[in-house]
Parts: sequence; structure tokens; C-alpha cells
Amino acid sequence: MKKRTLALLLAAAAALSLLAGCGQSAGTPTPAPTPSQEAAAPVRVEELWLESGGKKIYGKMYLPGEEQASYPAVILSHGFNSNCMLNEGYAESFAKQGYAAYIFDFCGGSPSTKSDGATTEMSVLTEYQNLSDVMDQVKALDYVDGGQLFLFGLSQGGFVSAYTAAQRPDDVKGLILFYPAFVLQEAYFEKYDSVDAIPDGEFESMGVPLGAVYARDARSFDIYEEIGKYKGDVLICHGDKDTMVPLSYSEKAVEVYDSAKLEVIQYGEHGFQGKLARDAAALSVEFLQAHTD
Repeated sequence: MKKRTLALLLAAAAALSLLAGCGQSAGTPTPAPTPSQEAAAPVRVEELWLESGGKKIYGKMYLPGEEQASYPAVILSHGFNSNCMLNEGYAESFAKQGYAAYIFDFCGGSPSTKSDGATTEMSVLTEYQNLSDVMDQVKALDYVDGGQLFLFGLSQGGFVSAYTAAQRPDDVKGLILFYPAFVLQEAYFEKYDSVDAIPDGEFESMGVPLGAVYARDARSFDIYEEIGKYKGDVLICHGDKDTMVPLSYSEKAVEVYDSAKLEVIQYGEHGFQGKLARDAAALSVEFLQAHTD
């Protein structure tokens, strides 16, 4: 088994080491961004379990303090080796501005996930299916305006959100990506000529067991060939000091999209903290408000 998995481990190491920032950030949730104007009533938070492919998905819905018939909605996706806690501050920030904001754990997204599934079963395409299923169930909620649904994603969650928007462009009113991990496929394309060339077996990254499905699904398409299918507006926030996913990957994405704006966060690394998180949240709120009817 060790011989069979060695090649896979070597190929994956380069790409997954670039995503280390996702795991590092997971243990310390981003401080809750505070927009300049907040709703008077406190945000309401409730657990909301959903389902994907027979697996249970754990999540929490953040709602504005003032009740109304329906709200525009934002679905927030976390990064590699993380969980929905990383998005709590952003969800609260959006809810204070009148949005229903749903955060959730991807199935097998990390050893700390509350959702079903093992990390060895997870890939960007299983996460796409999770997000797509979450979209359908959130849109069906009686208090959600299904015609005004936005996607928000961090790192690998940004990659998955971008891919999902490309597959379901008519269902996504706008797309917000923070340091999207468009780098993650690179090592697999360089190492393997095809998906079939990737051997069976498991390997570890940052102490997290992963399966061959992760490498195979990452190798099965080119994200830059997909994202241009989404013709809606896109906001990308990316730090100029990000060494995990260099800024150049988002600069390339802006060239592919029909309508995308790149906000470079000065001194931002892979995972915004403190004032940088608040600045990025404020930019996101401005984007949401500009695209909400």
C-alpha cells in the first residue's frame, strides 16, 4: 500500500501545502466583522440540518433581528480542513444588513466537521454536490427569496462556489470569493497525464487523511475553463501577501470572468483577520446591497 500511494502523496503535497492556510485558519474563527451601520435588533441564529446524497449536513442560519416575510440569502462555504465556524463573523455581518446567511460543514470537509462523511471521501466535486443540494433546500425555505441567492466562499470553498455558480448560473444572483484556491489543481495536471493515471490509495495532508478521489476529481477538469460560464457579477477579495494562493490566480480569474472586480487587500494573507476581515466584509456588504432588488 505504501508503494502504491507514494506517487499520489508526492503529487498532492505541493498543491495541498498551498492550502495550509485554510487549515491554519480553521482553529481560530475570523473575528466578527462589524459594518458601519448595524440593525437595531440582534441577529437570530438557529441550527439548521440539511441533507446531501443521504448524508446529514450541519449548519446554522443567521437571520436579521427584525422579522419580515422573506429575505435575500447568502450561502457561505468554508475552506479545506475547516468548518463553518470560520464563517460565523461574516454570516453575522450579512444578517445585520438584512440577509439570511447560512453557514454549513461540508461532508468530510475536515476531521472536526459535524456533517456526515469522512475526509477520505471528500473532493471538490463532492463539495460541489453538497453546495448544490444546500442551495435547493435554502431556496425552498418559506422565508428566503429564492430569486436573490448569493454564494460566498473562502479558499477551497471559493473554488467550489465558483464551480457551482458556473454549473448553475441562473440560480446565483452574485458571487463573492475570498482568496479562492484556484491553485489546487496545478500539481495534479503537472504530475498525471490523465485521471486514470492516478493510483488508488490514501494519503495524509496536514494530518488529514484524504482519498484518491480528491486527486482524481481535481484532475478531471480545468477550473478556468468552467468559471467563465457564470456571466453574473463577481467580487474577489485577495491579499497581496498571500503565499498559499498567490494573487496571480485571482488576477487570472478576473480575465476569464465577464464581469468581475478584484479587491486587493493590502497586507492580507491567506485568511483575513481583524481590520482586514472587517474591510473585506464591508466590501462584501456593498456588493450584496448593490445587487439586491
